[in-house]
Amino acid sequence: MSDKVCVGAIAGAFGVRGEVRLKSFTATPEDIAGYGPLTTEDGARSFEVTLTRPVTGGLGARLSGVATREQAEALKGTTLWAARDALPSLPDDEFYHADLIGLEVYDPGGQLLGRVRAIYDHGAGDILEITGQQTLLLPFTREIVPTVDLSAGRIIADPPGSDE
Repeated sequence: MSDKVCVGAIAGAFGVRGEVRLKSFTATPEDIAGYGPLTTEDGARSFEVTLTRPVTGGLGARLSGVATREQAEALKGTTLWAARDALPSLPDDEFYHADLIGLEVYDPGGQLLGRVRAIYDHGAGDILEITGQQTLLLPFTREIVPTVDLSAGRIIADPPGSDE
């Protein structure tokens, strides 16, 4: 597990006074401003985030050190990272996506299915993309994924139709 978690990205400039359009990856989008200074992925830059207003496709925000539209536009596509210890602890049955990506996935019989490559949420719940000999897209439900063991670095999944 990394000591930081991606909590958002800068989608571009908003207005002419250095505001940015933020895309928040947090469960409650406005929480992105409450995790202390956010850094770029490489840690080279740090920003205090002040939310200004909701905007189409995200949140309007001011970032410390960004005063012009040109500076804001130059940050487009930059991901924003929070220190893991600044994030709330989760209940036993909830996980940060960053902790699941890369985990090995086995079927109930111990056969390796592959690794978690990505997690998607299209509105009806999370979907795990598992890559191995074939690519599987599995609903991230207790029925299909009964066991997530972060300390062992593995997931047990029972894909639909695997009983046949």
